[in-house]
Amino acid sequence: MAAASSSDDSKPCVTKAWIYSEYGKSSDVLKFDNNVTVPNLKEDQVLIKVVAASLNPVDFLRMLGLFKAIDSPPPTVVGYDVAGVVVEVGSQVKKFKVGDEVYGDINEVSLEKPKNLGTLAEYTAAEEKVLALKPNNLSFAEAASLPVAIETAYEGLQRAQLSAGKSVLILGGAGGVGTQVIQLAKQVFGASKVAATASAGKLDLVRSLGADLAIDYTKENFKDLPEKFDVVYDTVGQVERGLKAVKEGGKVVTIVAPAPEAISFSLTSTASTLEKLEPYLESGRVKPVLDPNGPFPFSRTLEAFAYLETSRATGKVVVYPIP
Repeated sequence: MAAASSSDDSKPCVTKAWIYSEYGKSSDVLKFDNNVTVPNLKEDQVLIKVVAASLNPVDFLRMLGLFKAIDSPPPTVVGYDVAGVVVEVGSQVKKFKVGDEVYGDINEVSLEKPKNLGTLAEYTAAEEKVLALKPNNLSFAEAASLPVAIETAYEGLQRAQLSAGKSVLILGGAGGVGTQVIQLAKQVFGASKVAATASAGKLDLVRSLGADLAIDYTKENFKDLPEKFDVVYDTVGQVERGLKAVKEGGKVVTIVAPAPEAISFSLTSTASTLEKLEPYLESGRVKPVLDPNGPFPFSRTLEAFAYLETSRATGKVVVYPIP
């Protein structure tokens, strides 16, 4: 294999990282380790100096061992989402050079044999095909919040065949994926009506993101609404109720619990989605949404997970700066 190029010969051999060696709750198994080996780059990979990472439910569900039958077994450095700077490029890399600011979800296939070196580390490696150049107007923390959430939002709306003039109801509009579904439905897919459920304190947020109808799920039952929707996008595990709110011939898509009558999928990560959405991000028509309690510094990663696991986060929980 041809040698990789880097900015100097002092390529790190080890990295500080948050790692688990057995499955279990994050508070029990996730440990800080300042001596994790940095693997040699494959020819289609780049080495990234991580500046920010964000947390996703898949991180703690994987840590719990829910996907162990298809997982790459631990020890595993946690994390999918990354934003950082390229410090070394593999011999076949065409798209990036040392010094480029990039972001992405480092696992092309989210559940089947994902990487053991995740993104909650000073350095991580990823194939060039899952990474895009960071939009100039976004901070590293903002960019790190996007990949899994915005790619999941986009793929789900595509699968549900949302198109201009159709209506959509988002169940869980204030979460990491929900905040992106609202914006993409309105700005990219041209939905004629966007409705979203949220708790009372988050209704203004979902309206500000483009929801025409904000439904307080603690007071109103969306399935009793007189109108029905062309698409229902479930981010919270309420497929059965969602099916009661969809028009005949409409589609329900879920990212939580698969159901026979709904479209369910596991994300395939690709830079092409990020690149396609770049004009919307650069113009500010689609924005990152970061939880106001963050970002959490690298040393407080356990606290960040404890907070994410409450299911009360608004938008994305980001770890920044790293280290």
